[in-house]
Amino acid sequence: MKYKQLIQQMTLEEKASLMSGKDFWQTQDIQRLGIPSMFLADGPHGIRRQAVAADKLGLNAGVPATCYPTVATVANSWNTDLGERVGEYLGEEAVFQNVNVLLGPGINMKRNPLCGRNFEYFSEDPYLAGKMAAGYIRGIQSQGVSACVKHFAVNNQEERRMSIDTVLDERTLREIYLTAFEIAIKEGQTKALMSSYNKLNGTYANENTHLMQDILRGEWGYGGTVITDWGGSNDRLSGLLAGNELEMPTTAGETDKEIVEAVSSGQLDESVLDENVDRLLDLIFTTGEARRGSVANFNVERHHRVSQKVAEESIVLLKNEGAILPLKFGKKVAVIGDFAKDARYQGAGSSIVNPTILDHTLNCFEESGIISIGYEQGFERYGKKNRQLIQNACAIAGQADVVLLYMGLDEVTEADGVDRPTMAIPENQVDLLDALFEVNPNIVVILSCGSAVEMPWIGKVKGLLHGYLGGQAGARAILRVLSGDVNPSGKLAETYPLRYEDTPSYRYFPGKEVTAEYREGLYIGYRYYDTAGVDVLFPFGFGLSYTTFDYSDIVVQPDRVTFTITNSGRVAGMEIAQLYVGCESGEVFRPQKELKGFTKVFINAGESKRVTIPFDDKTFRYFNIITNKWEVEEGNYRIMIGASSADIRLEELLFVEGTGAPVPYDREKLPTYYSGKVNEVKDEEFEQLLGRSLPVSTWDRSKPLGYNDTIAQCQYARGWFARLTFHLISFAHWFLRKTGRRSTANLLMMSVYHMPFRGISRMTGGIVNMPMLDGLLMIANGRFFKGLRHFIKERNKMLKQRA
Repeated sequence: MKYKQLIQQMTLEEKASLMSGKDFWQTQDIQRLGIPSMFLADGPHGIRRQAVAADKLGLNAGVPATCYPTVATVANSWNTDLGERVGEYLGEEAVFQNVNVLLGPGINMKRNPLCGRNFEYFSEDPYLAGKMAAGYIRGIQSQGVSACVKHFAVNNQEERRMSIDTVLDERTLREIYLTAFEIAIKEGQTKALMSSYNKLNGTYANENTHLMQDILRGEWGYGGTVITDWGGSNDRLSGLLAGNELEMPTTAGETDKEIVEAVSSGQLDESVLDENVDRLLDLIFTTGEARRGSVANFNVERHHRVSQKVAEESIVLLKNEGAILPLKFGKKVAVIGDFAKDARYQGAGSSIVNPTILDHTLNCFEESGIISIGYEQGFERYGKKNRQLIQNACAIAGQADVVLLYMGLDEVTEADGVDRPTMAIPENQVDLLDALFEVNPNIVVILSCGSAVEMPWIGKVKGLLHGYLGGQAGARAILRVLSGDVNPSGKLAETYPLRYEDTPSYRYFPGKEVTAEYREGLYIGYRYYDTAGVDVLFPFGFGLSYTTFDYSDIVVQPDRVTFTITNSGRVAGMEIAQLYVGCESGEVFRPQKELKGFTKVFINAGESKRVTIPFDDKTFRYFNIITNKWEVEEGNYRIMIGASSADIRLEELLFVEGTGAPVPYDREKLPTYYSGKVNEVKDEEFEQLLGRSLPVSTWDRSKPLGYNDTIAQCQYARGWFARLTFHLISFAHWFLRKTGRRSTANLLMMSVYHMPFRGISRMTGGIVNMPMLDGLLMIANGRFFKGLRHFIKERNKMLKQRA
């Protein structure tokens, strides 16, 4: 152990105290031994250090910080160096704000387009997500502070995220949902990792020894700190045994006592506690050095310009009929849409950043050179229909050469804690588009949202520019692309299906009661669409440019592929070349192609560049459930170079020697997985893939409610008071949405409706302890007066102990 001598000086109580927060955002300190507290802050795309005391949770405004494009946006740049640069600037601001640990980036897979937190995640592909995340981590940690990769693992829905049991097979777990974490840990060398709320195959993630010990600590050799998501600790001792050092936020010493009692009784070996303390101390001291050298200030303007540069390189041009873009000199444009006046530039929930500067489209026209004849709001931001706004917009559109229509999703549609109900753009915006098309067909849509949407209206637009959520400088970045000052180079890091029903997890998302079944297995995103032959609107890796690129002269060697890219257009630009690999053996079921490398290259007009993409340890591997390790299947592999997953430009075969592992599957028992058409998998076949029977997926309404049952389950509680509470909460949610307070309604769903009972204790900072919670459960289970007496008794006892 690195801090053995220091740990030997600690009392058992002091060791235990370090394992839980001091308050909502700080860790415990031990002044007599010179151990300082750490400050942790949300920060996937900007520092969110709340401007309130650290003992308050809330979702209050943070100290002003640069709001960079969200990671879902930056993923479209496919530029790991750019991600590293964002990380460096995030790290610098973390040092300025005395933050030790930046809670990000989030690298969960975009399994389903309706996940409410997709705007905080990179991609549907683990290789791209892992490489981008590693860049962020290197950048953040170059400043002496720590990144905290999250949420480990298989956290792919927001609904019931604190209690849902994700059910999936081992191979899918390894290849799809853990690979990004593996890359982030091995290549990014992250010092901290956040465990997820959910269960994984029956065991809470932070207590899952297979996940935390066998894989994370054992196979990957991770020696850093694991931190719970806020309120994500279920059984403290089980979490500690699994190697989950830090529980956040504080429990006011309640779980510290559990640890002390467990060591004293012999239930927990003190050496296990010492190892956890040692790893946490390393994070405290190494990040403490950065805080002691805090910078007096940071260059706000320079950071803003960097945010703009990142946004420019991440914007995706999806449609450009008749070369309507870039806008020709002298063209008069009408600017329409509420998002033009008030930019939609970030997500909602725990990642909200208070920007230092905020660009809006209407304030940036003069420097862009684009001639605007005026602006109209066109639609109400939160979906209410308004014919007058549409009429006003049509009046100005008829006078313009080109209509710039700013559409998208509002702030409360994409939010931490809730999933989207639909993939559609709000109907009032589509009504506006329909009306504008009748007046002026030269429409360019500028889309602002952090996740995939359906576009049945796309035939009515000539241009489509997707800015995603471009941060505080995103509005100016979009104008620079529209004007032609910047040649767009972004490509989609996720597939856009024609309709939601086409998605492979359509029938299985979200898990509603006890379980979320990942019946589609390996086949998420393009892995499904390409293998099953399902048409999509825009494929993974797709993006247009104001120039054209030709590919030629492929040469495949055992350790690399080399080829030539030529800029055959008239302007300089950047091209993202993508390496896909597909095995032709057919013995082990696999997607038709999988991303195994990529590179982004700047090429002048008329210039050619020779490009090499190396192979690595992930190029040919698959996880074998019989040998329980990574293997290579012998056979011919298609080495494909594409401009997108659906636009393969070059292809060669390469024979690869295998590791000789036995075939782990019986083709006749898994026909759906061998075909890739996994949109409807029967129970028997999914059980065959799992190697076990399916767990019960519905609530047992005959049992009393317990710690891990949610407030939503009070609808069938034995106690009248609990049922009444459920109906009051449901009414409050309906009323808040009806009266336009959708953000508060979302917060109610996240922090109350889907909260397990134990969360009342874990998230209140010691205001309600577990014995008091026992009283609340008695009330919920029909023993009102006994439960009330117990609650009051335990509350008085707690207050007396603290007096």
